[in-house]
Amino acid sequence: MKKYKIFAGIILLSALIFSLSTLVKAQNFKERKIVVFEISVDEKVKEALLSSVGAEKIKDLKLINGRAVWVSKKGEVELLKSGKVLRIDPDVEVFALENVKIKEAKPQPPQTLTWNIDQVDAEISWGISTGDPVKVGVIDTGIDLKHPDLQANIKGGYNAINPLKSPNDDNGHGTHVAGIIAALNNSIGVVGVGPNINLYAIKVLNASGSGYLSDVIEGLDWAVTNGMQVVNMSLGTSQDVQSFHDAIVNAYNTGITIVAAAGNSGGAVVFPAAYPEVIAVSATDQNNQIASWSSRGSEVDLAAPGVNIYSTYKGQSYATLSGTSMAAPHVSGAAALIIDTKKCDLNLDGICTPAEVRQRLEQTAIDLGDPGKDNLYGSGLVNVYNALTK
Repeated sequence: MKKYKIFAGIILLSALIFSLSTLVKAQNFKERKIVVFEISVDEKVKEALLSSVGAEKIKDLKLINGRAVWVSKKGEVELLKSGKVLRIDPDVEVFALENVKIKEAKPQPPQTLTWNIDQVDAEISWGISTGDPVKVGVIDTGIDLKHPDLQANIKGGYNAINPLKSPNDDNGHGTHVAGIIAALNNSIGVVGVGPNINLYAIKVLNASGSGYLSDVIEGLDWAVTNGMQVVNMSLGTSQDVQSFHDAIVNAYNTGITIVAAAGNSGGAVVFPAAYPEVIAVSATDQNNQIASWSSRGSEVDLAAPGVNIYSTYKGQSYATLSGTSMAAPHVSGAAALIIDTKKCDLNLDGICTPAEVRQRLEQTAIDLGDPGKDNLYGSGLVNVYNALTK
């Protein structure tokens, strides 16, 4: 009996030591976080504070006065106790919002006017505007920088994942989006909503079509610094993170029109599309019916074609994709054309604010579904010609 008690005691002690060891490891395990500092904290203090808790810097996030770091739970607690940190948010994953992919084998086929460009009356608008020199940032997987149907319109870019590398597209998604916005009106492939829009490749998603929120925020910061007038965000997350909203608000307040895909779950609109500063776009088919998988809700502002969309793709090729990712760039292209013509300058002060751009696009959309604004189509199908003429 005595031996049994000693053995049981050893087992209990071992379990206790293991539990304590596990707790210590959990406290010291580092996770990706976004640390947002109080506005009065200078750079030296930030450095010292992060260093004191063993946090490892990933990147600065100037747009929100924050930093992406690797930090332990224990470190988080110490940072929040310091009185110098406003908030610590998770550096969540963000994903490209593509639903179906059908890659085409034919390289450089003869140019065709695709159904979706015709559906939004883009081609009858080019006598009024083709988008030059409006600057549109494609915050995505990058753009194929050598694609013959895009190359002349690509004016620059940035790789937020690795600034030492180019923003060339290693996934295909961003190139597809870029083609819908601004594929050239030439003899090959396809043509975009605004065939002379100036494109900027802002790479925030990797070859798998995913990335971290901190990279997206850095991409938005680059867009602000480099004077983008429109950004297309065919990406999203189901998680509402305050740092994401702050970044969107700050970019919006500099005058950037932000367009985003509503999501492909058939359920709630994802972020950033769900934020009020963003134009959220749902996806329709060739019959102007909502796609079954298109997200829906009161946050939807406009609808655009998003089913079986043929556009440019990585490797200087073309592909057919579906998703609200494909719907959003129709609206981004339309926004660029009305900014170019100042048709969105509703108060005649010489400036098109993001609110005016949204209002112009909504007022001239083709009403679908229930009369007026609804949860499926928002204010209706975007119509480029109406936006430029009515």
